[in-house]
Amino acid sequence: MNAPLWMRRWLQAAAIYNVIWGAWVVSWPGHYFELVGMDAPRYPELWQCVGMIVGVYGLGYWAASRDPLRHWPIVLVGLLGKILGPIGFLQAIVKGSLPVSFGATLLTNDFVWWIPFAIILWRAFERSGRPDPDPSVRELDARAALRTVRTSHGRTLEQHSHDAPHLVVFLRHFGCTFCREALADLARERATIEGRGTRLVLVHMAPDRDAVSYLAAHGLDDAAQVSDPSATLYRAFRLRRGTFRQLFGLRSWTRGLVAGLVRGHGVGRLVGDGFQLPGVFLIDGGEIVREFRHREASEVPDYEDLATCPIPLSR
Repeated sequence: MNAPLWMRRWLQAAAIYNVIWGAWVVSWPGHYFELVGMDAPRYPELWQCVGMIVGVYGLGYWAASRDPLRHWPIVLVGLLGKILGPIGFLQAIVKGSLPVSFGATLLTNDFVWWIPFAIILWRAFERSGRPDPDPSVRELDARAALRTVRTSHGRTLEQHSHDAPHLVVFLRHFGCTFCREALADLARERATIEGRGTRLVLVHMAPDRDAVSYLAAHGLDDAAQVSDPSATLYRAFRLRRGTFRQLFGLRSWTRGLVAGLVRGHGVGRLVGDGFQLPGVFLIDGGEIVREFRHREASEVPDYEDLATCPIPLSR
């Protein structure tokens, strides 16, 4: 994913602005105070030091502009400074140690850069979470996947489904609170599901060796599973990557706090594509007879209903 030209131009503009602003403050430390109607600082060297720091940031922005998505840490540090600076100024206003007029420079120093810097960071985070396609694996549709993809039990999904209905559960990455919640729900409901003749297949994006500990913690390590680090099977079943609202909307935040803190599912290391949405499919006789695609990362499927109420779909 190459960075759009506008990202480079914004960082170059930030670099030029910072160098000019820094040079102005270092060369004429009292000028800004005259403009806002304040007394010149008693120790101008401190204000000149601020100008020097801002100017050095400009050199960093220029370097980052060559590849904004790769050099996102520089953008992150810059954005943090542009957020924390206004917060510090607000505290000074509350304390009465600075006049409101002193904040005039916040508009050009900080506020104007928030949105472009935030978008650059979002795109960089999105790129870092996207799995690299496996060139040795051809893209599949759902029917082809049923015939060719083998589980940890050495059989294809289609072969499994001819023995008994199988509930194929696509998980989010194992560090996700909702993935951990899903594993706990499946462990609790497994006996009921299997008592009605349906078996489980768990699909995840972690390497097999990493998945063992996560699944064993919930007593699910003996269930059939498919390791899909490149998310080929997710795409075959038309499971999409989530939007910002689907992943980080208000409902996801509130449910995440409840599931993570109150119910103790916590959060862990990102293992897989953090943007991937999950889903659940019931396969029987080589066909998908029930499906549930998450519209938000926080949705909770009714696993027992999906496993025991197969309704053929017109596909």
